[in-house]
Amino acid sequence: MSDIYTDCTKSPGWQQAVAYFKSQGWRPLPFQTSTWNAAISGLCGLVNAPTGSGKTYALLIPVLIRELNAVTSGKLPAEGLRLIWVTPIRALAREILLSCQRAVQGMGLDWRVEIRTGDSTGKERKSQFSKPPQILITTPESIHVIMATPGYSTFFQYLDTIVVDEWHELLGSKRGVQTELALSKIMTLRPECNIWGISATIGNMEEAATILLHTIPENRRTGIKADIHKNIQLKSVIPDEMETYPWAGHLGLKLADRVAEIIRSSKTTLVFTNTRAQCEIWYQQLLDKDPELAGQMAMHHGSISREIREWVEEALYEGRIRAVICTSSLDLGVDFRPVETIVQIGSPKGVARFVQRAGRSGHHPGAESRIWFVPTHALELVEAAGLRLALAKGDMEERIPYLRSFDVLIQYLMTLAVSEGFDPETTFKEVRSTHCFASVNRDEWQRILQFLLVGSDSLQAYDEYQKVEIDSSGWYRVTDKRKALRHRLSIGTIVSDAMMQIQLVRGTRLGSIEEWFVSQLKPGDVFWFAGRALELVRVKDMVAQVRPGNSKTGKVPSYMGGRMPLSSQLSAVLQSKMHDYVKGVISDPEMEALVPVFTTQQQRSVIPGEGEFLVEYFTSRDGYHLVMYPFEGRNVHEGMAVLLAQRLSEPQPITFTLAMNDLGFELLSDQEMDIEKLLTPSLFSTKQLSVDIQSSMNSVEMARRKFRDVARISGLVFSGFPGRMKKERHLQSSSQLLFEVFREYESDNLLYLQTYDEVMTFHLEEARLRRALEKIAASKIILSRPDKPTPFAFPLIVDRLREKLSSEKLEDRIRRMLAT
Repeated sequence: MSDIYTDCTKSPGWQQAVAYFKSQGWRPLPFQTSTWNAAISGLCGLVNAPTGSGKTYALLIPVLIRELNAVTSGKLPAEGLRLIWVTPIRALAREILLSCQRAVQGMGLDWRVEIRTGDSTGKERKSQFSKPPQILITTPESIHVIMATPGYSTFFQYLDTIVVDEWHELLGSKRGVQTELALSKIMTLRPECNIWGISATIGNMEEAATILLHTIPENRRTGIKADIHKNIQLKSVIPDEMETYPWAGHLGLKLADRVAEIIRSSKTTLVFTNTRAQCEIWYQQLLDKDPELAGQMAMHHGSISREIREWVEEALYEGRIRAVICTSSLDLGVDFRPVETIVQIGSPKGVARFVQRAGRSGHHPGAESRIWFVPTHALELVEAAGLRLALAKGDMEERIPYLRSFDVLIQYLMTLAVSEGFDPETTFKEVRSTHCFASVNRDEWQRILQFLLVGSDSLQAYDEYQKVEIDSSGWYRVTDKRKALRHRLSIGTIVSDAMMQIQLVRGTRLGSIEEWFVSQLKPGDVFWFAGRALELVRVKDMVAQVRPGNSKTGKVPSYMGGRMPLSSQLSAVLQSKMHDYVKGVISDPEMEALVPVFTTQQQRSVIPGEGEFLVEYFTSRDGYHLVMYPFEGRNVHEGMAVLLAQRLSEPQPITFTLAMNDLGFELLSDQEMDIEKLLTPSLFSTKQLSVDIQSSMNSVEMARRKFRDVARISGLVFSGFPGRMKKERHLQSSSQLLFEVFREYESDNLLYLQTYDEVMTFHLEEARLRRALEKIAASKIILSRPDKPTPFAFPLIVDRLREKLSSEKLEDRIRRMLAT
């Protein structure tokens, strides 16, 4: 939709925008005015600018300018929805709300700005649908919920612009696919609507723009990149005595005193942890180190209740608290101006994530961001040095888009069917206009429609899978109210283990926790949650009722999937720093600090140089250890370890116990091997790699576990009604049964095939594994036979032992290993 003024800079709306900026003491930046010009002219695009540079006003202001121009020309003010702002996380929605309200009021518009997310009440949602605000800040899931409501097509009839914020975060997930499908429908209903995205820098920026704007003609597409360099000051908390700092670990609590000092010396600090369990532990540890922080420090993660999260965000924004211990729940775009300092506990495992977190400080144009890196074990300091190099080079990770996600497509078609129904021919064209489903052919489309009608070839005898009917006009509709309700309650693609509410016996809701953790507790057990000791009283209807506990000790909830793999970009710069060390080039304080550790590594074994691949083979009371160091990240090492274990066992039957981390992997056996004879280039061959992976590892079991998520998203299994959620083991059992049916009787089922594709692409990272094997095959293999575990091998051994020993026994075992 273009503006009525040929020179938009002379329009009354533009002048009003400039005046508003001036009243705030600002001047529009060049990338902002370029975006205003493009958007007002009816173009669509992707804005790429650093965190805290003013991206929100780059895309909000042109919508307001166009409205002011229309009003000035005599048009009546718009009553309907004009702008949808899509955000990936709830914390970001609140900040955008405040920014929009300030600009709307400052530019003299009488517009309502509201939020609609999973936290919104039923009353709020009903009011927003019957009388939409002019600006709605929402999530991909909430847009689909709106589309599941009869009358949704008129809801979008006055829409001017859709802004997809933090597009890079959505792109590499099925929420990105949800967004693509929603845009395809909205562009059919409102072809003149403008689509814009906001993205931080990623490795495949052009592809990201193409995917977002796939439904837009090429002559309406553009891209805007801000010429702004964000200065990030990275400092590491280096242990005073490096010789005694642990070679393995994941908490870093030995440096808690130093972190407490950083908090005391800063006005406001965000302390980022990588998991919610780590967040809880660090919160308690910092309170123990500095009791004066009580009342001045808070915690923020996704399982804490909405009310507590919002209180923390508001207190942080107003400068009423000095520190927040948090997870990725505060990663994105929230403008906390008082924040001076960021602390990162442990490696973030990716460059983009590190930059995103660093940008929480100095969150305004021209400001410097300051971030402290706290290693949880000695070798993580190499990653800190690697991050500094990656920042200098501007290397960022790519986001791999999902393709042919039929589970999301089936859910989307059900969404259309429960509201106004859909015409299969028109919808096929809409679906194929997206990047994700551009390759879907007629045969596959008919199979998807058949799935909606009868489930699939192997399920058509069961009524519960017959969800959609064809009416007299050929449209697909859901007429069964119960099936429609079940679908509306299941909309979304974020799949996690079943969550239980945590509630005080007196009634206050504290948040949610995974069912599997609560299942390990018995009444009377104490655990820590949201910084409080809680005693379990009883479990009733998926609610864990608790009372305040007096004990200072207790379990800390851990959450499934907490281990993030090393990205390929961080892996590359990590290897570069190791190669520099071998050459005698030490340019970082972190690498200087690691000299004692690396000296020990070189005394016992070697540090591989450029073009070299290190293999260590040694014995201990546990058996024969074969350790390899590709430095490619946990996911790649998992696939490689299993693959090589099978290839090594072909000449002679041998059983291995596997362990892996981001540096390498260990194959432990009770039999000695002629390792020189086995270490040949053919061991690392990529011929028939996909076939070998399938046969070497339990790919069926991995796919079976993955299929649970696919089954949930596609609606094959139902999680239950509110207050009567099904237990996780029941859902797993149902999905496994369906998986076996497809495996046995319908192996060409699209959902079944999709599951294997996702395992290979996203879990095992087959493409990256192939590149790693090719690199190893072209390298000089260095075989070392150390007398005892090296600093590189030690973390692998500890990780393996941690799985089977209690903490006390593990500590004794580590002492003996170090003493030998």
